[in-house]
Amino acid sequence: MEPPLKVVVRRGRAVEAEHVVHGVAVRDGDVIASAGDPHLTTYLRSSAKPFQALPLARAYGGDLDPRELAIAAASHLATDPQVAAVRRLLERAGCDEGALECGPDGFPPSRLKHNCSGKHAGMLAVCRARGWPTAGYRLPEHPMQRENLADVASAAGVDEADLDTAPDGCGVVTFVLALDRMARMFTALQSSPEGRLVADAMRMHPDLIRGEGATDTRLMQSIPGAAVKGGAEGLLCGVLPDDVGFALKCVDGSGRPLAAAAAALLEPLGYQLSEFESTPLTNSRGDVVGDVARTVENRK
Repeated sequence: MEPPLKVVVRRGRAVEAEHVVHGVAVRDGDVIASAGDPHLTTYLRSSAKPFQALPLARAYGGDLDPRELAIAAASHLATDPQVAAVRRLLERAGCDEGALECGPDGFPPSRLKHNCSGKHAGMLAVCRARGWPTAGYRLPEHPMQRENLADVASAAGVDEADLDTAPDGCGVVTFVLALDRMARMFTALQSSPEGRLVADAMRMHPDLIRGEGATDTRLMQSIPGAAVKGGAEGLLCGVLPDDVGFALKCVDGSGRPLAAAAAALLEPLGYQLSEFESTPLTNSRGDVVGDVARTVENRK
């Protein structure tokens, strides 16, 4: 087994912290690169969102504006364009903000500003299309979550009964998978017409998927044809233009080492991401006081 990736945080010239990241890349179902444990199990969290958007694409198809699909797959930062896309989905669902079963966020607090509101609005739109009740759409027994479970299990190549779940941060169901399964999932994302719609929407509107400076948004902007989605607790998954799927997980749950870790994992596969190797560390004044960068032993 290859050692995990190490990303250090330097303040001035001294190392102040160190992050350990496990990662894997797969092509045609086979592991082609790994760091640490490719079978490490963790929660899929928001990296599941492109798959949780499949029922929306299935229900409405080409009638959807790509921004609606992108925001349904997003963990947004509540910018005006992002909130506008959420509102568009709510209109399609025939619902108002009060129907969203995520918690409020932002100031003043609003459910629209929660980073998962697009996913929730998309689920409400699916409920309207299918004639399902909207109340409780987030609960495991609701047909909305049963369909999400089936889609994730199918993409991951596991039996639904063997897929462990728990409540996510926003109240819907999240799933436990090994990193190599997550990577394989993303290679399967575009294998259906609805999956292609979701992936195309993500690539068309990477700014909606997270926002300025986010690793998933930046990777899609830097690698034309990639579809990438981050998740809570230091997770990053995606599929590259050559149908390579990858997954990265920071052991301590931090997202700040993921850019450098992605550069280290993907460089041997032909992706030169020099701008991702180091991220400036700033203080409250905006002064650059150090960096977050992969260590020398990660450089092949």
